[in-house]
Parts: sequence; structure tokens; C-alpha cells
Amino acid sequence: MLPRQTQTAAFWRDQFEVTSRDLDFIYTLLLDALAPKTVDELALALIDEYIRRETATIETELAKGAVYVPKNHYTVGQTLVFPALDFAAGEVVGLRPGQNPEHGEFDVIQVAFADSGAQREFAAGLATAHRLNETTGDNLLSDESLLSAKEIYSLYADEINESILYALEEGDRSDQFVAVDGKWLLADMLAEVHIGHLHLAEALIDMRAEPVTTDDLLAEVDLDPNVPPPMQRISLEHGLASDSRFDPVQHNNQTMWFLNRMEPAVVVSTPLALRPETPRYNRALLSVELLQIEWELDDEWGESTLSSELPNIVPNTTLTLAYPHRRYGVLPLNGRTRSFFPTASNIKSMVTFVDGRWGKRYTGWVVPQGRYVAGLAEWMEEHAVPVGAYVTLERAPDTGEILVDYRARRPKREWARIAKPDLEAGRFTFEMNKVQVACEYDDTLIVATEDVEGVDQLREQLNRDDVPLHAIVEQIVPELTKLNPQGTVHAKSVYSAVNIVRRCPPGPIFHALLTNRAFRDVGDGLFALA
Repeated sequence: MLPRQTQTAAFWRDQFEVTSRDLDFIYTLLLDALAPKTVDELALALIDEYIRRETATIETELAKGAVYVPKNHYTVGQTLVFPALDFAAGEVVGLRPGQNPEHGEFDVIQVAFADSGAQREFAAGLATAHRLNETTGDNLLSDESLLSAKEIYSLYADEINESILYALEEGDRSDQFVAVDGKWLLADMLAEVHIGHLHLAEALIDMRAEPVTTDDLLAEVDLDPNVPPPMQRISLEHGLASDSRFDPVQHNNQTMWFLNRMEPAVVVSTPLALRPETPRYNRALLSVELLQIEWELDDEWGESTLSSELPNIVPNTTLTLAYPHRRYGVLPLNGRTRSFFPTASNIKSMVTFVDGRWGKRYTGWVVPQGRYVAGLAEWMEEHAVPVGAYVTLERAPDTGEILVDYRARRPKREWARIAKPDLEAGRFTFEMNKVQVACEYDDTLIVATEDVEGVDQLREQLNRDDVPLHAIVEQIVPELTKLNPQGTVHAKSVYSAVNIVRRCPPGPIFHALLTNRAFRDVGDGLFALA
């Protein structure tokens, strides 16, 4: 069986490019379907079309004459088709006996190719084995060994999707296609959604002061009645998604629409304190001990959290708060918490938190791209929850609400590291002071500051000046070691302190500790000045 072009990796990886003819096919496909299709559906249909075109081409070429097979006999004047020569057709213009003792008696035919003007000789009536003797018109058209469209797509999906999406999004005819909620359809299929419709939708959401479904908006927004209802829905969703005022939100297990200006600031835009810096580093240098500490911290941007996610059946979990989380009243979406919140859609979701002590309810906002859940700033303030506190989450199976609590204990003043920003020097110092604590906490993580705004300004200053992570670590470690009579500092404490001004997972911070000759690892997660 001679390989077809569509059966080769070279074609799909190096040669495939969506052509105008392919866009015509996609256009007709969407027009006939009268419904949007995913890029996967478009790709499978296009691969099938390529296979169909290839088969049609082979059928056309084979119709020009007999397929050349070395074991067959031919006569002068007969037209032959040569699949191995890209289906070139030629006329037999001569015939003579062959001379080769290894093959016994056979003929040699002279074939003239009209397209190239060339004349070549081929064996005929060949009794000995030859790979082309397995070639026939039938097995060129159908063969069980051929890869199906699904099999081809499974092998080359990335390359095929890239070409299709480029043509639909940036090609010469990109204005003919639109994407709505990850699916593609024709721009002409959409009902007109003008600015008046969008103003009306904004007013309705504003009046209700809560997310509104597309169906509820459609009931108030009069779109072209000649457009089928499913397409009206898609049209309105496309119009809303194209207007920066509106935000799709998962609420009550369905996609609804809300206004950006009505969402908390931390939901609309991720603050600098929650934007991670993850510089490249040699992870192989981290000891087993430090890797264990990294796992315990379960930073949502750390590498260990990817393999430690709790299953949905776990009823409760416990996490510790880092400074950035406490600063903005958020919880991390890490391995311990991710299964408690809706994140599959990769768009914002609304959840309800219930205070495990007072029963008060708070609206939570799941922000998958930022890997956090916002909405607990008031709860943290009311209970004076410190950095390093153990926060517990518990599922309420009947309501879908999340009970949020902390491990209470008798209020007591405890020693904590107090960060003091020095904006002129572009750094901050630490001192030990007592703070009121009424919950259990990890004493290696607890930090505080009496100048939140000053810390925010220092963070922005260090970011603006592009101060590298290793320089921040080098400045902070001596400040922390002087607070301990033993002259040591725990890796967790360095992580917690660094994250006051630079959001970073543990791995790069631990690497900066290990590779700086000014510090030495004294075991048990502790570091001292060299």
C-alpha cells in the first residue's frame, strides 16, 4: 500500500495550512448546521474532507487507465497509471523481452509520458516478488490500515488546531467567523445586538443587583424575531462578551451575567500582591527536607500542589494563610482547597461562605486564573485572623455552601515578626512584637505589619525597579536571623516574609537560600548566616 499524503506526519506537521477552499468548506458546514461548532468538530470534519478529496483525486487518476503492476502483461497502445509516480499516466509505445537470469522470462515495456515528454522502461509479466505487485486500484481506494479522521486528529491535534484557529481569527476572511463561548459560527448567523440592547441589559442587571441569566435578559431585550431563538441567545451572549461592562459568572450551576463595576476590585483585577513571580531555577538542588516543607505549604503556584489535590469526597480541609491572602481577604486555590470550589469552567464563579461561628453569610468569588477565592476580607477582620492561621473549610452537602472557620483558642498576646517598610532605602526591617491572637497558627509563618499602605508602596517600588528575587531574599534573611537568639531562621519564615513584598512560591525562594554563599543550611529547615 503506497502512503497517502493524509496518512503522513510530514503533511499534518509541516505542510498543512488552511486554504480559501478549506474556509469555503467550513463556511458551508456551519451554514448547513445552523449551529456553532467547536474547533475539534471543525477539525474532524476538515480532516474527513481532506481524506474525501484525496480519494476523489485517486479515483480520477485511476480512471485514466490500468494501474501498473509489474506482474501483469500489457500491450502497445495501452494507457497505464503509475501510483508510485504521483499517478502519472503514460502510453505503452514499445515492448521487448527482458534479460535478467534472476527474474526468468519477463517483458520490458516502453512508456511515453505526455505531460513530461519523457519515456521510461518498466518490467511486465514479472513472476518474481515485487512490492508493487501488491498495488491495485481497489487497495488504493480502501485499506483497513488507513488512519481514520479521529486517529489522525489524536496524533496531530495541536498543529491542525493552530492552523484552523489562525485562519478563523487572523486570516483574510476572519470577519466571516465569530467565536462564542469557545464555539465557532458565521457572523451572518447572528442577530444584531446594538448599543441600545446592551444598555437595557446593563440597566436590568443594575436593578437586580445580582447576576442575571441570558434567558432573563432575552425576555427584556427584543432581538430580531426572524432569527431562531437558539441563535438569539448566542447573539446576545456574543454581544455581552464583547462589551467590557459585562462579565460571565458561574452561579447556581449556570452561566449568568454580571457587571464588572459591581464586582469587588480584587475580582475584577488581580492585585500585584497576588500576582506570582516564578523565576526559573534548578529544582534538583532542593533537598527532600525542603521539598517536604514545600508540600506542607501547598502554595497554589508551587509545583508540589499539582500532585496533591484532595478528591471531592473529602468533607473538610485545613490551610494556612500567607500574607497576600490575608491582605486581600482571599483563600488560595491549592491542592487542599481546589476541589471545594467550581473551577472547571475557568470563568469566575460565585459561592456562599458561612461563618462557622456566627452563621453570617459572605459572597465568595472564585477567580480560577488568579488561583484564589475572594470575599472573606470582612470575615478575617471581624475575627482578627492573622497570617499563618489555620483556616478550615467544610462542605455543606445539602446547600452547596462552604463553612469557613478557624481553630479557636483563648485570646492571648503572642510574639510575631513585624515588618517595617523603609521606602527611602527600598527595603524593610523586622522586629519582634506582641499581637493579640485568638486562634491556632503556624509560628514559623506569622508576620504582621502596622503600615499596610507602606508595604504596598514598597512592593510596587521593588516591582517597578525590577529588583530580583535573590536580592530580596539576601536582604530579608539577616533581618530574620537577628530576631532569633540562635541566629537561625526557618525556610517557612523566609517564604512568609518574602511574600509580603513579592508573591512567589517556595521553590525559587528555597533555591535562592541554598545557592547564596552568605547562608548555610543547618538542617531541620533552618538557615544561618555563613
